[in-house]
Amino acid sequence: MMNKDKIKPQFCNIGYRNTRDYILSYCYSIDREVIIMNMFCFQCQEAAQGKGCTKVGMCGKTADLAALQDLMIYSLKGISELGVKADEIGMDMEGLDRFIIEGLFMTITNANFDKERFFEKIKEALKLRDELKAQLIEKGVELEELADAATFTVNSKDEIVYKASSEKVGVLATENEDIRSLRELITYGLKGMAAYAEHADNLGYYDPEIGKFIRKALAATLDDSLTLDDLVALTLETGKYGVDTMALLDKANTSTYGNPEITEVNIGVRNNPAILISGHDLKDLEELLEQTKGTGVDVYTHGEMLPAHYYPAFKKYDHFVGNYGNAWWKQKEEFEKFNGPILFTTNCIVPPKESYADRVYTTGSSGYPGFRHIPDRVDGQSKDFSEIIEDAKRLPSPTEIETGKIVGGFAHNQVFELADQIVEAVETGVIKKFFVMAGCDGRHKTRNYYTDFAKALPKDTVILTAGCAKYKYNKLNLGDINGIPRVLDAGQCNDSYSLALIALKLKEIFGLEDLNELPIAYNIAWYEQKAVIVLLALLYLGVKDIHLGPTLPAFLSPNVAKVLVENFGIGTISNVEDDIEMFMNA
Repeated sequence: MMNKDKIKPQFCNIGYRNTRDYILSYCYSIDREVIIMNMFCFQCQEAAQGKGCTKVGMCGKTADLAALQDLMIYSLKGISELGVKADEIGMDMEGLDRFIIEGLFMTITNANFDKERFFEKIKEALKLRDELKAQLIEKGVELEELADAATFTVNSKDEIVYKASSEKVGVLATENEDIRSLRELITYGLKGMAAYAEHADNLGYYDPEIGKFIRKALAATLDDSLTLDDLVALTLETGKYGVDTMALLDKANTSTYGNPEITEVNIGVRNNPAILISGHDLKDLEELLEQTKGTGVDVYTHGEMLPAHYYPAFKKYDHFVGNYGNAWWKQKEEFEKFNGPILFTTNCIVPPKESYADRVYTTGSSGYPGFRHIPDRVDGQSKDFSEIIEDAKRLPSPTEIETGKIVGGFAHNQVFELADQIVEAVETGVIKKFFVMAGCDGRHKTRNYYTDFAKALPKDTVILTAGCAKYKYNKLNLGDINGIPRVLDAGQCNDSYSLALIALKLKEIFGLEDLNELPIAYNIAWYEQKAVIVLLALLYLGVKDIHLGPTLPAFLSPNVAKVLVENFGIGTISNVEDDIEMFMNA
């Protein structure tokens, strides 16, 4: 496509969809190229004005990229409608599952900004869709009254862009706001589920039932016959498969790398050239560590890769130095100071400064225009990280930005070993309450609430955390209770599964009938779609009175929000003092 900054539009076509003061528009260039002028996206917590991004995403994605991501999801829904029919006759779908999972993962907030990758993936999606359609016809399956998502055709980039801007594609294609809300809630849950499924698959762990459900749920979002009650039920079923997927990933991680254990992680630096690895994929980290052995290049984790230090298998690498920096949103200032190359294995990418953009790499489902991309594995072979390693050798060692150590590794197996100590502390009143403060961090100043909340908690309380939300308080000196640290970090966002297992174990130990009888409060920060699947998983497990912040999701219509409040006690945050009083007295 031509650079829209260098062309003058010939005419514009204004709107067919209008919601929350939003009207879609697009223009034609002089040579009839379609240029998308605005967008609508409300999948993350930073949705503009708490409603939705309409010109450019707060994440940095442009309107044309947003449209391509919408069309990617639309194409996956079309494949899934056919996939459901294939499931009915017992066709093998493993290869297609992997494609759908990767496609979903690519559209997670801050994961992939590379329009060319989406053009390629959409073309591939339609090729796979039509091959599946031909196979079904060959097997005598009737394919009548298929949705447009399963039948549309495009033959060029311009046709792809034009289709992406059509009234059938995107969030606002569903006019009823309650149906739209539930369809999007399910879709965002599936995106989070796909992320975890991909990580498990990279380690050789695959569950066809998860793939089957993803197809069923995606296809259901095209079905206008489904009622609100049907979609509420499907939302909870999404939570059920979210639990299954996190369990699968936990099995993959622990079977491959051992059970996380209490670990002190260095946050200082050494005087060697180094690579900074960010994201979530442990397989990528393992292969990078193997290929950097003996090269003189150190490896540091960033963001959600921090919990890798807790796994026994990674402790054998003496060049695996520690963790550099903080949560994802600080990367502009921290990456500049790291000096060496940075590798993104997943989200969260922030559009970079020019000062370091030429030393950032992506791999897997992540991508950004201009970043060098390390290709996927071929025939079971490792990825080739030689280019980034050679790049590191030519660059200065990291600039130290802090010193000291942080402690983590409190996943379910490690906490179970401390169970007697914890139970005694609860029974004697030494520990009054546990606070689950999992989820995401973000750049808005309102998120300072979570730092202030952690500081203000009574000294007889313990924080259970997972995800990058930990960076709001994991470097505070909050002390311990009889040797038990007051911040117990279970790991990545997917390790919220550990927090659920810990709660279930405590329920068993105390002989309780209901999880909600435990002295556990849930004050969770959210940002993107992996947090959505964690929320749905907790709801499926029966956890009630979860508080979300800094705001409730923009994609929850008033009626859907009301259902969550009335049935599950979902709430939001107010101020630290009042919230602590409310939680402690609950």
